[in-house]
Amino acid sequence: MEKRKLMVLFVSLAVLMIPFVPSFAGAADKVVKVGNIEPLSGPSAAVGQQGKFARDMAVEEINAAGGIKSLGGAKLEMIYADSESKPEKGVAEAERLINTEKVNVLTGCWNSSVTYPVTAVAERYGIPFIVPVSVADKITDQGFKYTFRIAAKDGWWTRDQFAFLKDMEKEFNTKVETVAFVYENGDWGKGFAESWKKLAEKDGYKVVLDEPYPSTATDLSPVVTKIKRANPDVLLLVSNAADAILLTNTLAEYKVTPKAIIASGGGHADPSFLKSVQKNAQLVFDEVEWETDVNKPGVQEINAKFKAKTGYDLAGESSDAYIAMYVLADALERAASLDPVKIRDALATTKITSGPAMIAAYDAIEFDQTGQNNHAALCIVQINDIGKGLERISVWPKSARRAGYTPVFPMVKK
Repeated sequence: MEKRKLMVLFVSLAVLMIPFVPSFAGAADKVVKVGNIEPLSGPSAAVGQQGKFARDMAVEEINAAGGIKSLGGAKLEMIYADSESKPEKGVAEAERLINTEKVNVLTGCWNSSVTYPVTAVAERYGIPFIVPVSVADKITDQGFKYTFRIAAKDGWWTRDQFAFLKDMEKEFNTKVETVAFVYENGDWGKGFAESWKKLAEKDGYKVVLDEPYPSTATDLSPVVTKIKRANPDVLLLVSNAADAILLTNTLAEYKVTPKAIIASGGGHADPSFLKSVQKNAQLVFDEVEWETDVNKPGVQEINAKFKAKTGYDLAGESSDAYIAMYVLADALERAASLDPVKIRDALATTKITSGPAMIAAYDAIEFDQTGQNNHAALCIVQINDIGKGLERISVWPKSARRAGYTPVFPMVKK
C-alpha cells in the first residue's frame, strides 16, 4: 500500500514538472531582434560597412559569453537594412523592420539626415532607438522618450574645435584671424556650419568663405579654387569618405596650405582616407571621439581583434557602434524583458563606467532626460609621420596628448 502511494506521488510530481521543461529549454533559443539601419551602399557606404563589422564583433562576443542571462541566455540577432544615405529609404526600412521583422530595438543610422526622421518612426511605435553616431543637435532636442544617443552632438564638436584652436594659438603664439567653412550639404554639414558661424562671431574670427557642396560631387576643383582665393588662416571641414579624399587631394594639387586644416571625423576618420590620400593628409587635424592610442583598458586588445578581422583599425564611428551593442546588452540584462517600455526604461537609467563599453575616450555612459549621453567627449588628432609612416596622433586635450609628441602648428608641409 505504501509503495503504491509513493508511486502515485512520484508520478504526480513528474507530471507537475513537465510544463516547465520545454519553457526552460526554449529560453536559450530566444532571440533579441536588433534592427540596424546603415548606409551599406551610396556615398557613406565605407563607414556603414565598418559599423556593421564592429556591431557583428560585439554581438559575437556577447552571444559567446552566454547572451542575455536575465532572458535565459537569449542571443542578439542583427537584422540589417541599407539606407543608401537617403532619409526616405531609412524611414521605409524602419517601418519594415518594426512591422515585418518585428524587431525589439533599432540602432543606426550614421547619417544625421536619415537618423532624424527615423527617430520619429521609433517614437510613434514605441521602439527603443540607440544612436551610436549621428551628431545633429536636433536628434535629441525633440522631447522624444525612445531615442538614446551615445556620441557627442554637433554643438559639442564645434565647441571643442574652437577651444582647440584657441589653445593652439596660445601654445604656439600664433594669431588666427580668418576662417573658412567647407562642408557637405546634408544635415550633418549644415548643423556644423550653423554652430561654426556663431562661435566664429563670438571668438572674433572673420569668416572669409562659407561653402557647402554635395557629397556626390566628382570634381571639387571649383570649391578648392574658392578656398585658395579666400586664403583663410584656418580651414574647417565636414566630409564623408569619398569627398574627403577628393577634397584633400585637390587641396594638395592646388597647393592650398592654411595655418591649419581641422576636419570633423566622418570621412577624414575613415580607414580608406589615409590609404587614398597618403602624404596629402600630413599635418591635418581631425576631431574624433576615439583613437587607437586612447589610454583605456582593453582598447589595444579589442582594436587588434577588429583589425585582424577587417585589415584596418577601429575609428570613432565604428568604436561607438561596438559600444552601442554593449549598452544594449546592459539594458536588456536590467530590463529582463523584451517589453519595449521596459527596455526603454532600462536605457534611461543606464550608468556604465567599466567593461567593453568603456573603450570610449570619456569616463561613463549615462543618458540625460533628452536621451543624450552627457559624458560624451571628443579628442583631436594630427596626422603625421614620426618615423613609422603616417599615423593619427592624439594631441588635444593636452591631458590626452600622446607622450613625447608636439603638434605641428602652423602647418608646414614637408
